[in-house]
Amino acid sequence: MRETVRETFLAVRGERSPDVVVADPDLNEQFLSECRSRGLAESPALLNLTLLNLRKSSDLQGIKSKRTVVKNQEDFRFASEIAVRFLERRDQVSLDQILCDPTRAAEFDRMASGLAPGFSAFQYRWAALSLRKRKRLRPELLGKVVQAESVVARQAKDVKPEELPVQSGLYLFSGPNGVLYVGECQNLRKRLGKHLDHSDNRSLARWLWEHGTTDLRVEYHVLPAGVSTRVRKAMEAELIRSRKPLFNVAGVD
Repeated sequence: MRETVRETFLAVRGERSPDVVVADPDLNEQFLSECRSRGLAESPALLNLTLLNLRKSSDLQGIKSKRTVVKNQEDFRFASEIAVRFLERRDQVSLDQILCDPTRAAEFDRMASGLAPGFSAFQYRWAALSLRKRKRLRPELLGKVVQAESVVARQAKDVKPEELPVQSGLYLFSGPNGVLYVGECQNLRKRLGKHLDHSDNRSLARWLWEHGTTDLRVEYHVLPAGVSTRVRKAMEAELIRSRKPLFNVAGVD
């Protein structure tokens, strides 16, 4: 299979790199269609992962590609980061696994476009790859050790506190330009309800007063029973270091 994938890539790439062939929806469909015409029946995710692994294992060494430039990434990079991190946490997958699976990639596109509308799927995906290249998508290791029972993202205006879980967990508030605030709590229903009613974090409360909840997004991670406060705070600190929220103060949720 690897050799057929290699030959197919060379046939369709048009001097583009493996990353571009995977990230560009139209080019990727050409690649997958050609794979099927050459008798490969494996899933799209496996074919795409095989292509990326060929690059990583130097099986494409010596094959030069045109440099890809995507301009104005600062306008939508934050949306790509939030979408990647959400899917990483919810599904315990890597960026490669997200982009190589057409279903997950499409969900990533929808989430990113909901946060920063007006850009192409390829732009969102390339921004995510660029973030990783800049080492801004380092693994959040505690999130892998203590896996959430569920990870949910909703627009704040659609959140009904009485429908939120009463378990302990982590939560993130995001605005139109990135993550605003990260916290941990013993009871997600009480804590998120408090923030949405009248947050005791002054910066977040002021932001809500000025902007309302129309552009506010809430993400919460429901943790398994028995996770201690100490572990939750360590997970919160990891999220703060990774996501760099605007309004956090160490030790305050």
